[in-house]
Amino acid sequence: MEKMEMKQETPPVLKVLEALKQACRDLEANPSLDSDDSNSSAIKALLELETESDTILSKDPNLSTLSQLLARLKTLVQTLQSSRARHGLASFLTRRVSTHSLSRVAAAIGSEIQAWIDRESVGALTRALRDPFEDEDEDELARLLTQFEDRVSVGFDRELQDLVLKSKLFSSLESILCNPSSSSRRIREHSAMAIAGLIRFNKDVFVGQVLMGPTIKALVTMASARSIGVLCSLIRSIKSPLVDEIESNGQIPKIMGLLSSQDLAIRVLAFDCVLEIGYFGRKEAIDAMLEEDLIRKLVELQRSELDGDLIDLGQFENEDGDDGDEDNREMSVGGVQVKKTERRRRREEKGFLESHPFASCVARFAVQLEVGEGLRQRERRAFKQQILVRVREASVSDAEAATIVAEVLWGSSP
Repeated sequence: MEKMEMKQETPPVLKVLEALKQACRDLEANPSLDSDDSNSSAIKALLELETESDTILSKDPNLSTLSQLLARLKTLVQTLQSSRARHGLASFLTRRVSTHSLSRVAAAIGSEIQAWIDRESVGALTRALRDPFEDEDEDELARLLTQFEDRVSVGFDRELQDLVLKSKLFSSLESILCNPSSSSRRIREHSAMAIAGLIRFNKDVFVGQVLMGPTIKALVTMASARSIGVLCSLIRSIKSPLVDEIESNGQIPKIMGLLSSQDLAIRVLAFDCVLEIGYFGRKEAIDAMLEEDLIRKLVELQRSELDGDLIDLGQFENEDGDDGDEDNREMSVGGVQVKKTERRRRREEKGFLESHPFASCVARFAVQLEVGEGLRQRERRAFKQQILVRVREASVSDAEAATIVAEVLWGSSP
C-alpha cells in the first residue's frame, strides 16, 4: 500500500517542484517588477510557497535555508513595490539594488528547490531498488531510473553526488544489473544506463566500482543491444583500464561471439565495441581479439548485404549530381574550402555508414589500431602485417583480398 501511495503522490509533488524551479529561472532572468510583473505567475508561486513555509518547510531541517530565502524574497518584492510609488535618485538606486538582489535570491531558491527535488528523487529510487517490487511497479521503477539518468546527464553537482554516495545507490544499481532472477531485462538495462550516467557524471569517484565489480561481466552476459551500447560508452569513458579489465576477465571471446548474432543491432554494436577496444586496447587485448578469428569475422561482415567500400566514397558522392558544383564553389574561398570539404565528406561518410554499418570494417579496425592510444609504434606495424596476412587467408577470391588489402593500406599509414 505504501508503495502504491508513493507511485500516486510523488510525480505530482515533483511536478510542482519543477514548476517552482522554472518560476525561479523566470524571475532570475527578469527580476524587474515594472508594469504588472508583481502579479506574474513566478512571483505568485514563490510567495505562495513562502506563505505555506511554516507548515511545509518547517518539518524538514534540510529546508531551513529555503525558508530563509523565501522570506528574503518576500522582503525584496515588498521593497520594490514600495519604491515604485516614489521618484528620485534614492528610489532609483533602491530599485536597482533590490532588482539585482532579487535575481540572486531567485537563483539561490532555484538551487535549493533542485536539491529538494534530488533528495526526493534519489530517496524514491533507492527505496524502489532495494524493496521487492511487483510486475505492476515496473513502469514506475523504469520512470525513476530514466529520471535519474536525465538528472546526472545535466552535469556534476556535489550535493547530488553526496546523496548518491550516502544512499549507496551505485551498489543498488549494480545489484539489479547483475541479478537477472530478481528483475526484468528492461529494468536491468535501465540500471546499466544509470551506471554509465554516473561514470560520465564523475568518473574519478565511480570508476573504481565499475572496475572492481561485476558490471562488465553482467553487460556482456546480458548481450542485448542496450547492454553492449552501455559497454561501448564505458570503454569510451574509462579507456584502457576498462579494456584491460575486459581482457583479464576473459570477456573478449564473448564479445567476438556477438559479431555472429542473429540480431543486426547487436552485431552493429558489437563491431562498435571492437573498434573501441582497438583504439584503447593494449597488445594483450588486440592479440585476444585476433586469436578469436576477428579478421575472418570482419571479412564476412564486409561481404554481407550491409557492406560497402569507403574507398569508393568519392564516386558515391559524385552520384548526387551537385557535389561537383559545390567543390567548384568552395575552391573560390581559399583555405576555407578545405574545411568545408572535410566537413561535407564526414557528413556523407556518416550517412553512408548508417545504411552500410560494416562498410570497409577491416580497414576501419586497422585505422583504430593505427591512431589509437594503446599500442606502441612497433606493435602497430606488427599488427598491420598480421591483418594483411589474415585478410588473404579469409578472402574467398584474389579480387576480394586485393580490395580489402588496398583499403587497409589506403586507410592507415605505411
